[in-house]
Amino acid sequence: MVAKIDRTEEIGYNNFGSKMIISGYRNTIDIDVYFPEYDWTAKGVRYNNFKRGKVSCPYERTVYGVGYLGEGKYNASKNGKDTRIYSTWFHMLRRCHDENYQREKPSYKYATICEEFHNFQNFGDWDSDNFYQIEGEKMCLDKDILIKGNKLYSPETCIFVPERINTLFIKCDDKRGNYPVGVYYHKRDKKFVAQCSVCNYKTNKKEYKFLGYYETPEQAFNSYKQFKEQYIKQVADYYKDKIPQKLYDAMYNYEVDIDD
Repeated sequence: MVAKIDRTEEIGYNNFGSKMIISGYRNTIDIDVYFPEYDWTAKGVRYNNFKRGKVSCPYERTVYGVGYLGEGKYNASKNGKDTRIYSTWFHMLRRCHDENYQREKPSYKYATICEEFHNFQNFGDWDSDNFYQIEGEKMCLDKDILIKGNKLYSPETCIFVPERINTLFIKCDDKRGNYPVGVYYHKRDKKFVAQCSVCNYKTNKKEYKFLGYYETPEQAFNSYKQFKEQYIKQVADYYKDKIPQKLYDAMYNYEVDIDD
């Protein structure tokens, strides 16, 4: 009679580098694997997956070294495709932790994510309570309309906004040069020009509204500031019955500063 093999207490490491210990061994297709770093146990695992390091723990920070899936009702994928919630969460992490992305989008260089949102399940709960859809619109996760200048993604600072609203507040610091927002110098006419990008709702394309020539950059900025703040209010009114009240209020109270 062949003696029954007991591999309890055998130690291994998964492909992420986490230590694993077999805490229960019934047969080769039914073992329990304990992750001491996370105090968590995977049950009903195949022994060959243990040996190949193909056992994962939902508390391993596998996404950019900070994000983890956690345990709960929200799935990362369905039918082979990322779920909407996971895609939103993943791209939030990417904006804050992918250096290549930040080189392309330097405004995210100092953006951070609260610890609560590192857990995908926590983010999923917040998303389920706050996501809404406007027909024909792409929805974006925003962190700095409710609180101007905010760099932290958190339950208190984030809100979903239609892309048309989101683009109102995107800054192009790398293209502006040394002049205030909304201002550039016209070399031929030797004047400062004020202009503001607006959305053509018929074509859904960005256009530039010419606001005049001015002798100083400050004069040009004041013209831009007056137009931009009024334009933001106009857009807020357009979406009034479709967006959360706190987003509407934030847009109506938004002030453009010369150092934006």
